[in-house]
Amino acid sequence: MKKGFRYNRIVLVLLIISLVTVSTSCGKKTEPPNQAVTKPQIITYNLASEPKTLDPASTTGVIEGTVEMALLEGLTRLNPSRVPEPAMAETWTVSPDGKTYTFKIRENAKWTNGDPVTARDFEYAWKRVLDPQTAARSSYLLFGIKNAEKFNNEEAKVEEVGVRAVDERTLKVDLETPLPYFVSLVSMPNFYPVNSKAVAKGENWYATPEGMVGNGPFVMEKWEHQQKIIMKKNPNYWDAAKVKLEQLTFVMVESIDTGLTMFETGQVDIQDEAPARQIPRLQSTGSLRLDPDPSVYYYTLNCKQTPLNDPRVRKALSYAINRKVLVEKVTQAGEKPALGFVPYGIPDALPQNDFRQVGGDLFPDGDVAQAQKLLAEAGYPGGNGFPKLTLLYNNQENHKLMAEAIQEMWRSGLGIQIELRGEEWQSYLDSLDGQRFDIAWTGWQPDYLDPMTFMELNTSDNSNNLGAWSNPEYDRLINQAKESGDQKTRMDSMHAAEKILMDEMPVVPIYSYVNPSLYKPGVKGVFYPLLGSYQEFKWGYVE
Repeated sequence: MKKGFRYNRIVLVLLIISLVTVSTSCGKKTEPPNQAVTKPQIITYNLASEPKTLDPASTTGVIEGTVEMALLEGLTRLNPSRVPEPAMAETWTVSPDGKTYTFKIRENAKWTNGDPVTARDFEYAWKRVLDPQTAARSSYLLFGIKNAEKFNNEEAKVEEVGVRAVDERTLKVDLETPLPYFVSLVSMPNFYPVNSKAVAKGENWYATPEGMVGNGPFVMEKWEHQQKIIMKKNPNYWDAAKVKLEQLTFVMVESIDTGLTMFETGQVDIQDEAPARQIPRLQSTGSLRLDPDPSVYYYTLNCKQTPLNDPRVRKALSYAINRKVLVEKVTQAGEKPALGFVPYGIPDALPQNDFRQVGGDLFPDGDVAQAQKLLAEAGYPGGNGFPKLTLLYNNQENHKLMAEAIQEMWRSGLGIQIELRGEEWQSYLDSLDGQRFDIAWTGWQPDYLDPMTFMELNTSDNSNNLGAWSNPEYDRLINQAKESGDQKTRMDSMHAAEKILMDEMPVVPIYSYVNPSLYKPGVKGVFYPLLGSYQEFKWGYVE
């Protein structure tokens, strides 16, 4: 999922072994501490930007997912221990071969318009995501379902997709292969149900309080577009007794400096970023929280155009970047230089091993001499004749600082001029989608805790392959990893694929994230289900 706010806060930060323990039944709930509530239960969170959509079928970013998580709910929900627990599904069972899941929808689940939430709502929503007419960017997340990918490619009928409402309360899901993390995967926004009556009212059905029919812990009261969304506790939510917050307000302040001022003057309680230059001071005050984040910050190169269609040029741009200097002097939050595409924090074949550590460094950091040699071989010695390219990023101070630092490294090391172009969030997303860029910043957080969530992004037909790079051997290796049930075979295939990716360098990894966030001391129970992704407010309260 695209990281967003400071880095496009475009799932599952729990070990696969822990997921297996909950795959055969619904498991035991983990309850938050019993807390006496005395202060007004209101939290204001800086969302940073206007959500591009609140339709789960179209969601790709964390800004959108954060709002949807408050208004909607899937079959499961990740609890404060980051373990999937019953949500719309009160129980589930799994067949002995691990390929069929049967979910029972709870009787007291209701939509905010009074309709019951049924198994048919899930079947409708999932097939809508997969429908080729929807053109959902995240449809691939559902491809583990039997015939889902074939239907999306118009090679199978909708009736053949392996999701079926047996009755109003029973949802049966058949998978292509066993997915031990499936009960966590269905907690994601792209797996949320939607109310068909609401969707039938038009393309932007979600854009008003009246139109946004939800089933989550909060209900939309007001949406002042480009400014704020105000939510109230949903009294008809099945688990309303556990929801302490009476009001949740999302403000949309893109400048993290302005957001910091609002935080320090009491207008904001949580902000998912801090100005890099302020991090040492904020650490000393106790306002800053540094969370691990298995996500990657990287640049995408448009491989369709000259000179970026030459891998020597792409590698020269990457090798000339000194990542150690960037994380020590620019970001200053403890990030690790990324010398491979898959970040730290993702398990290898043995869960106790880290995929990045097993794979090692796949290219040099800050090797200006090698970068100059590659650029000369490509026909641009000393940068002579190199066209002026543009680097796109979303308007946010830390992105700008990073872009300026890399711009200078390219100028001084390679003798080339790169222009910078910052755009507000929605324009930036539109530019990415329309491939209106030469070089573009982006970031990716895991949709599930496996290297595949990163590796499949760069396959030829993936909708998130923004630079339009294609390599048949890379595609073959990724397909091999998808089709194998053997973890060693899967990981070996993905390690081999990553070497190809980094040898051709259509994407330029910069660093593995650490997530610095601002929290008021009295704010409790709000957490990242995915360690650095969207925020979970269901269990939030103020003491």
